[in-house]
Amino acid sequence: MSFAPQFFTTAESLVGSLDRKLLVVLRDGRKIIGVLRSYDQFANLVLQDSLERIYVGDAYGDIERGVFIIRGENVVLLGEIDEDIEDALPLRQLPIQDILEMQREEAEEKARRDKLRLQLLHKQGFS
Repeated sequence: MSFAPQFFTTAESLVGSLDRKLLVVLRDGRKIIGVLRSYDQFANLVLQDSLERIYVGDAYGDIERGVFIIRGENVVLLGEIDEDIEDALPLRQLPIQDILEMQREEAEEKARRDKLRLQLLHKQGFS
Protein backbone atom coordinates (compact mmCIF):
# COMPACT_ATOMS: atom_id res chain seq x y z
CA MET A 1 0.00 0.00 0.00
CA SER A 2 1.50 3.38 -0.99
CA PHE A 3 0.46 6.81 0.10
CA ALA A 4 0.54 9.91 -2.04
CA PRO A 5 2.25 12.93 -0.51
CA GLN A 6 -0.05 15.41 1.16
CA PHE A 7 -0.14 19.00 0.00
CA PHE A 8 -1.63 21.53 2.37
CA THR A 9 -3.26 24.61 0.90
CA THR A 10 -4.21 26.27 4.17
CA ALA A 11 -2.47 29.10 6.00
CA GLU A 12 -1.15 26.43 8.39
CA SER A 13 1.29 25.33 5.69
CA LEU A 14 3.13 28.67 6.10
CA VAL A 15 4.63 27.59 9.43
CA GLY A 16 7.74 26.26 7.65
CA SER A 17 8.29 29.66 5.99
CA LEU A 18 8.47 31.70 9.20
CA ASP A 19 11.70 33.70 9.54
CA ARG A 20 12.63 32.99 5.91
CA LYS A 21 13.10 35.38 3.00
CA LEU A 22 10.08 35.24 0.68
CA LEU A 23 8.94 36.70 -2.61
CA VAL A 24 5.27 37.65 -2.70
CA VAL A 25 3.57 38.56 -5.97
CA LEU A 26 0.47 40.68 -5.39
CA ARG A 27 -2.73 40.93 -7.43
CA ASP A 28 -1.71 44.35 -8.75
CA GLY A 29 1.55 42.89 -10.10
CA ARG A 30 3.90 44.25 -7.44
CA LYS A 31 6.66 41.98 -6.17
CA ILE A 32 7.53 42.26 -2.48
CA ILE A 33 10.58 40.59 -0.93
CA GLY A 34 10.91 40.30 2.83
CA VAL A 35 11.29 38.06 5.87
CA LEU A 36 8.03 36.42 6.96
CA ARG A 37 7.47 37.26 10.63
CA SER A 38 3.80 36.45 11.13
CA TYR A 39 0.63 35.24 9.43
CA ASP A 40 -2.92 34.31 10.40
CA GLN A 41 -5.66 31.89 9.33
CA PHE A 42 -6.58 34.16 6.39
CA ALA A 43 -2.99 34.12 5.07
CA ASN A 44 -2.53 37.77 5.98
CA LEU A 45 1.24 38.24 6.08
CA VAL A 46 3.67 40.46 7.97
CA LEU A 47 7.01 40.89 6.20
CA GLN A 48 9.99 42.56 7.87
CA ASP A 49 12.88 44.33 6.08
CA SER A 50 10.78 44.26 2.93
CA LEU A 51 11.41 45.89 -0.39
CA GLU A 52 9.41 46.30 -3.57
CA ARG A 53 11.35 45.04 -6.57
CA ILE A 54 10.60 46.44 -10.02
CA TYR A 55 11.84 44.55 -13.08
CA VAL A 56 12.37 46.07 -16.52
CA GLY A 57 14.04 43.78 -19.04
CA ASP A 58 17.18 42.32 -17.48
CA ALA A 59 17.42 45.06 -14.84
CA TYR A 60 15.72 45.71 -11.53
CA GLY A 61 15.49 48.33 -8.83
CA ASP A 62 14.44 48.12 -5.20
CA ILE A 63 12.31 50.43 -3.09
CA GLU A 64 12.70 49.96 0.67
CA ARG A 65 9.32 49.31 2.36
CA GLY A 66 10.27 48.22 5.91
CA VAL A 67 7.51 46.31 7.71
CA PHE A 68 4.88 45.37 5.12
CA ILE A 69 1.44 43.95 5.95
CA ILE A 70 -0.28 42.07 3.13
CA ARG A 71 -3.90 41.03 3.11
CA GLY A 72 -4.14 37.35 2.19
CA GLU A 73 -6.66 37.91 -0.59
CA ASN A 74 -4.07 39.99 -2.49
CA VAL A 75 -1.45 37.22 -2.61
CA VAL A 76 -1.12 35.57 -6.02
CA LEU A 77 2.16 33.76 -5.48
CA LEU A 78 4.37 33.14 -2.48
CA GLY A 79 7.77 31.48 -2.59
CA GLU A 80 10.94 31.16 -0.61
CA ILE A 81 14.05 32.80 -2.08
CA ASP A 82 17.21 30.74 -2.43
CA GLU A 83 19.84 33.41 -1.81
CA ASP A 84 22.61 31.40 -3.54
CA ILE A 85 20.64 31.24 -6.77
CA GLU A 86 19.44 34.84 -6.41
CA ASP A 87 23.03 36.11 -6.44
CA ALA A 88 23.86 34.08 -9.58
CA LEU A 89 20.98 35.42 -11.72
CA PRO A 90 22.01 37.41 -14.82
CA LEU A 91 20.17 40.54 -13.69
CA ARG A 92 21.71 43.93 -13.07
CA GLN A 93 20.63 46.25 -10.31
CA LEU A 94 20.14 49.89 -11.24
CA PRO A 95 19.19 52.94 -9.17
CA ILE A 96 15.43 53.09 -8.68
CA GLN A 97 15.15 56.42 -10.54
CA ASP A 98 16.60 54.77 -13.67
CA ILE A 99 14.26 51.78 -13.34
CA LEU A 100 11.19 54.01 -12.91
CA GLU A 101 12.20 55.99 -16.02
CA MET A 102 12.69 52.76 -18.00
CA GLN A 103 9.32 51.49 -16.75
CA ARG A 104 7.63 54.74 -17.84
CA GLU A 105 9.25 54.55 -21.29
CA GLU A 106 8.18 50.91 -21.63
CA ALA A 107 4.58 51.81 -20.74
CA GLU A 108 4.56 54.69 -23.26
CA GLU A 109 5.88 52.39 -26.00
CA LYS A 110 3.21 49.81 -25.20
CA ALA A 111 0.50 52.49 -25.32
CA ARG A 112 1.83 53.69 -28.70
CA ARG A 113 1.80 50.13 -30.11
CA ASP A 114 -1.72 49.52 -28.76
CA LYS A 115 -2.97 52.75 -30.34
CA LEU A 116 -1.42 51.81 -33.69
CA ARG A 117 -2.96 48.33 -33.53
CA LEU A 118 -6.40 49.80 -32.79
CA GLN A 119 -6.05 52.19 -35.75
CA LEU A 120 -5.15 49.29 -38.07
CA LEU A 121 -8.08 47.23 -36.82
CA HIS A 122 -10.43 50.20 -37.26
CA LYS A 123 -9.26 50.62 -40.91
CA GLN A 124 -10.12 46.96 -41.49
CA GLY A 125 -13.64 47.43 -40.18
CA PHE A 126 -13.25 46.35 -36.58
CA SER A 127 -14.39 48.84 -33.99
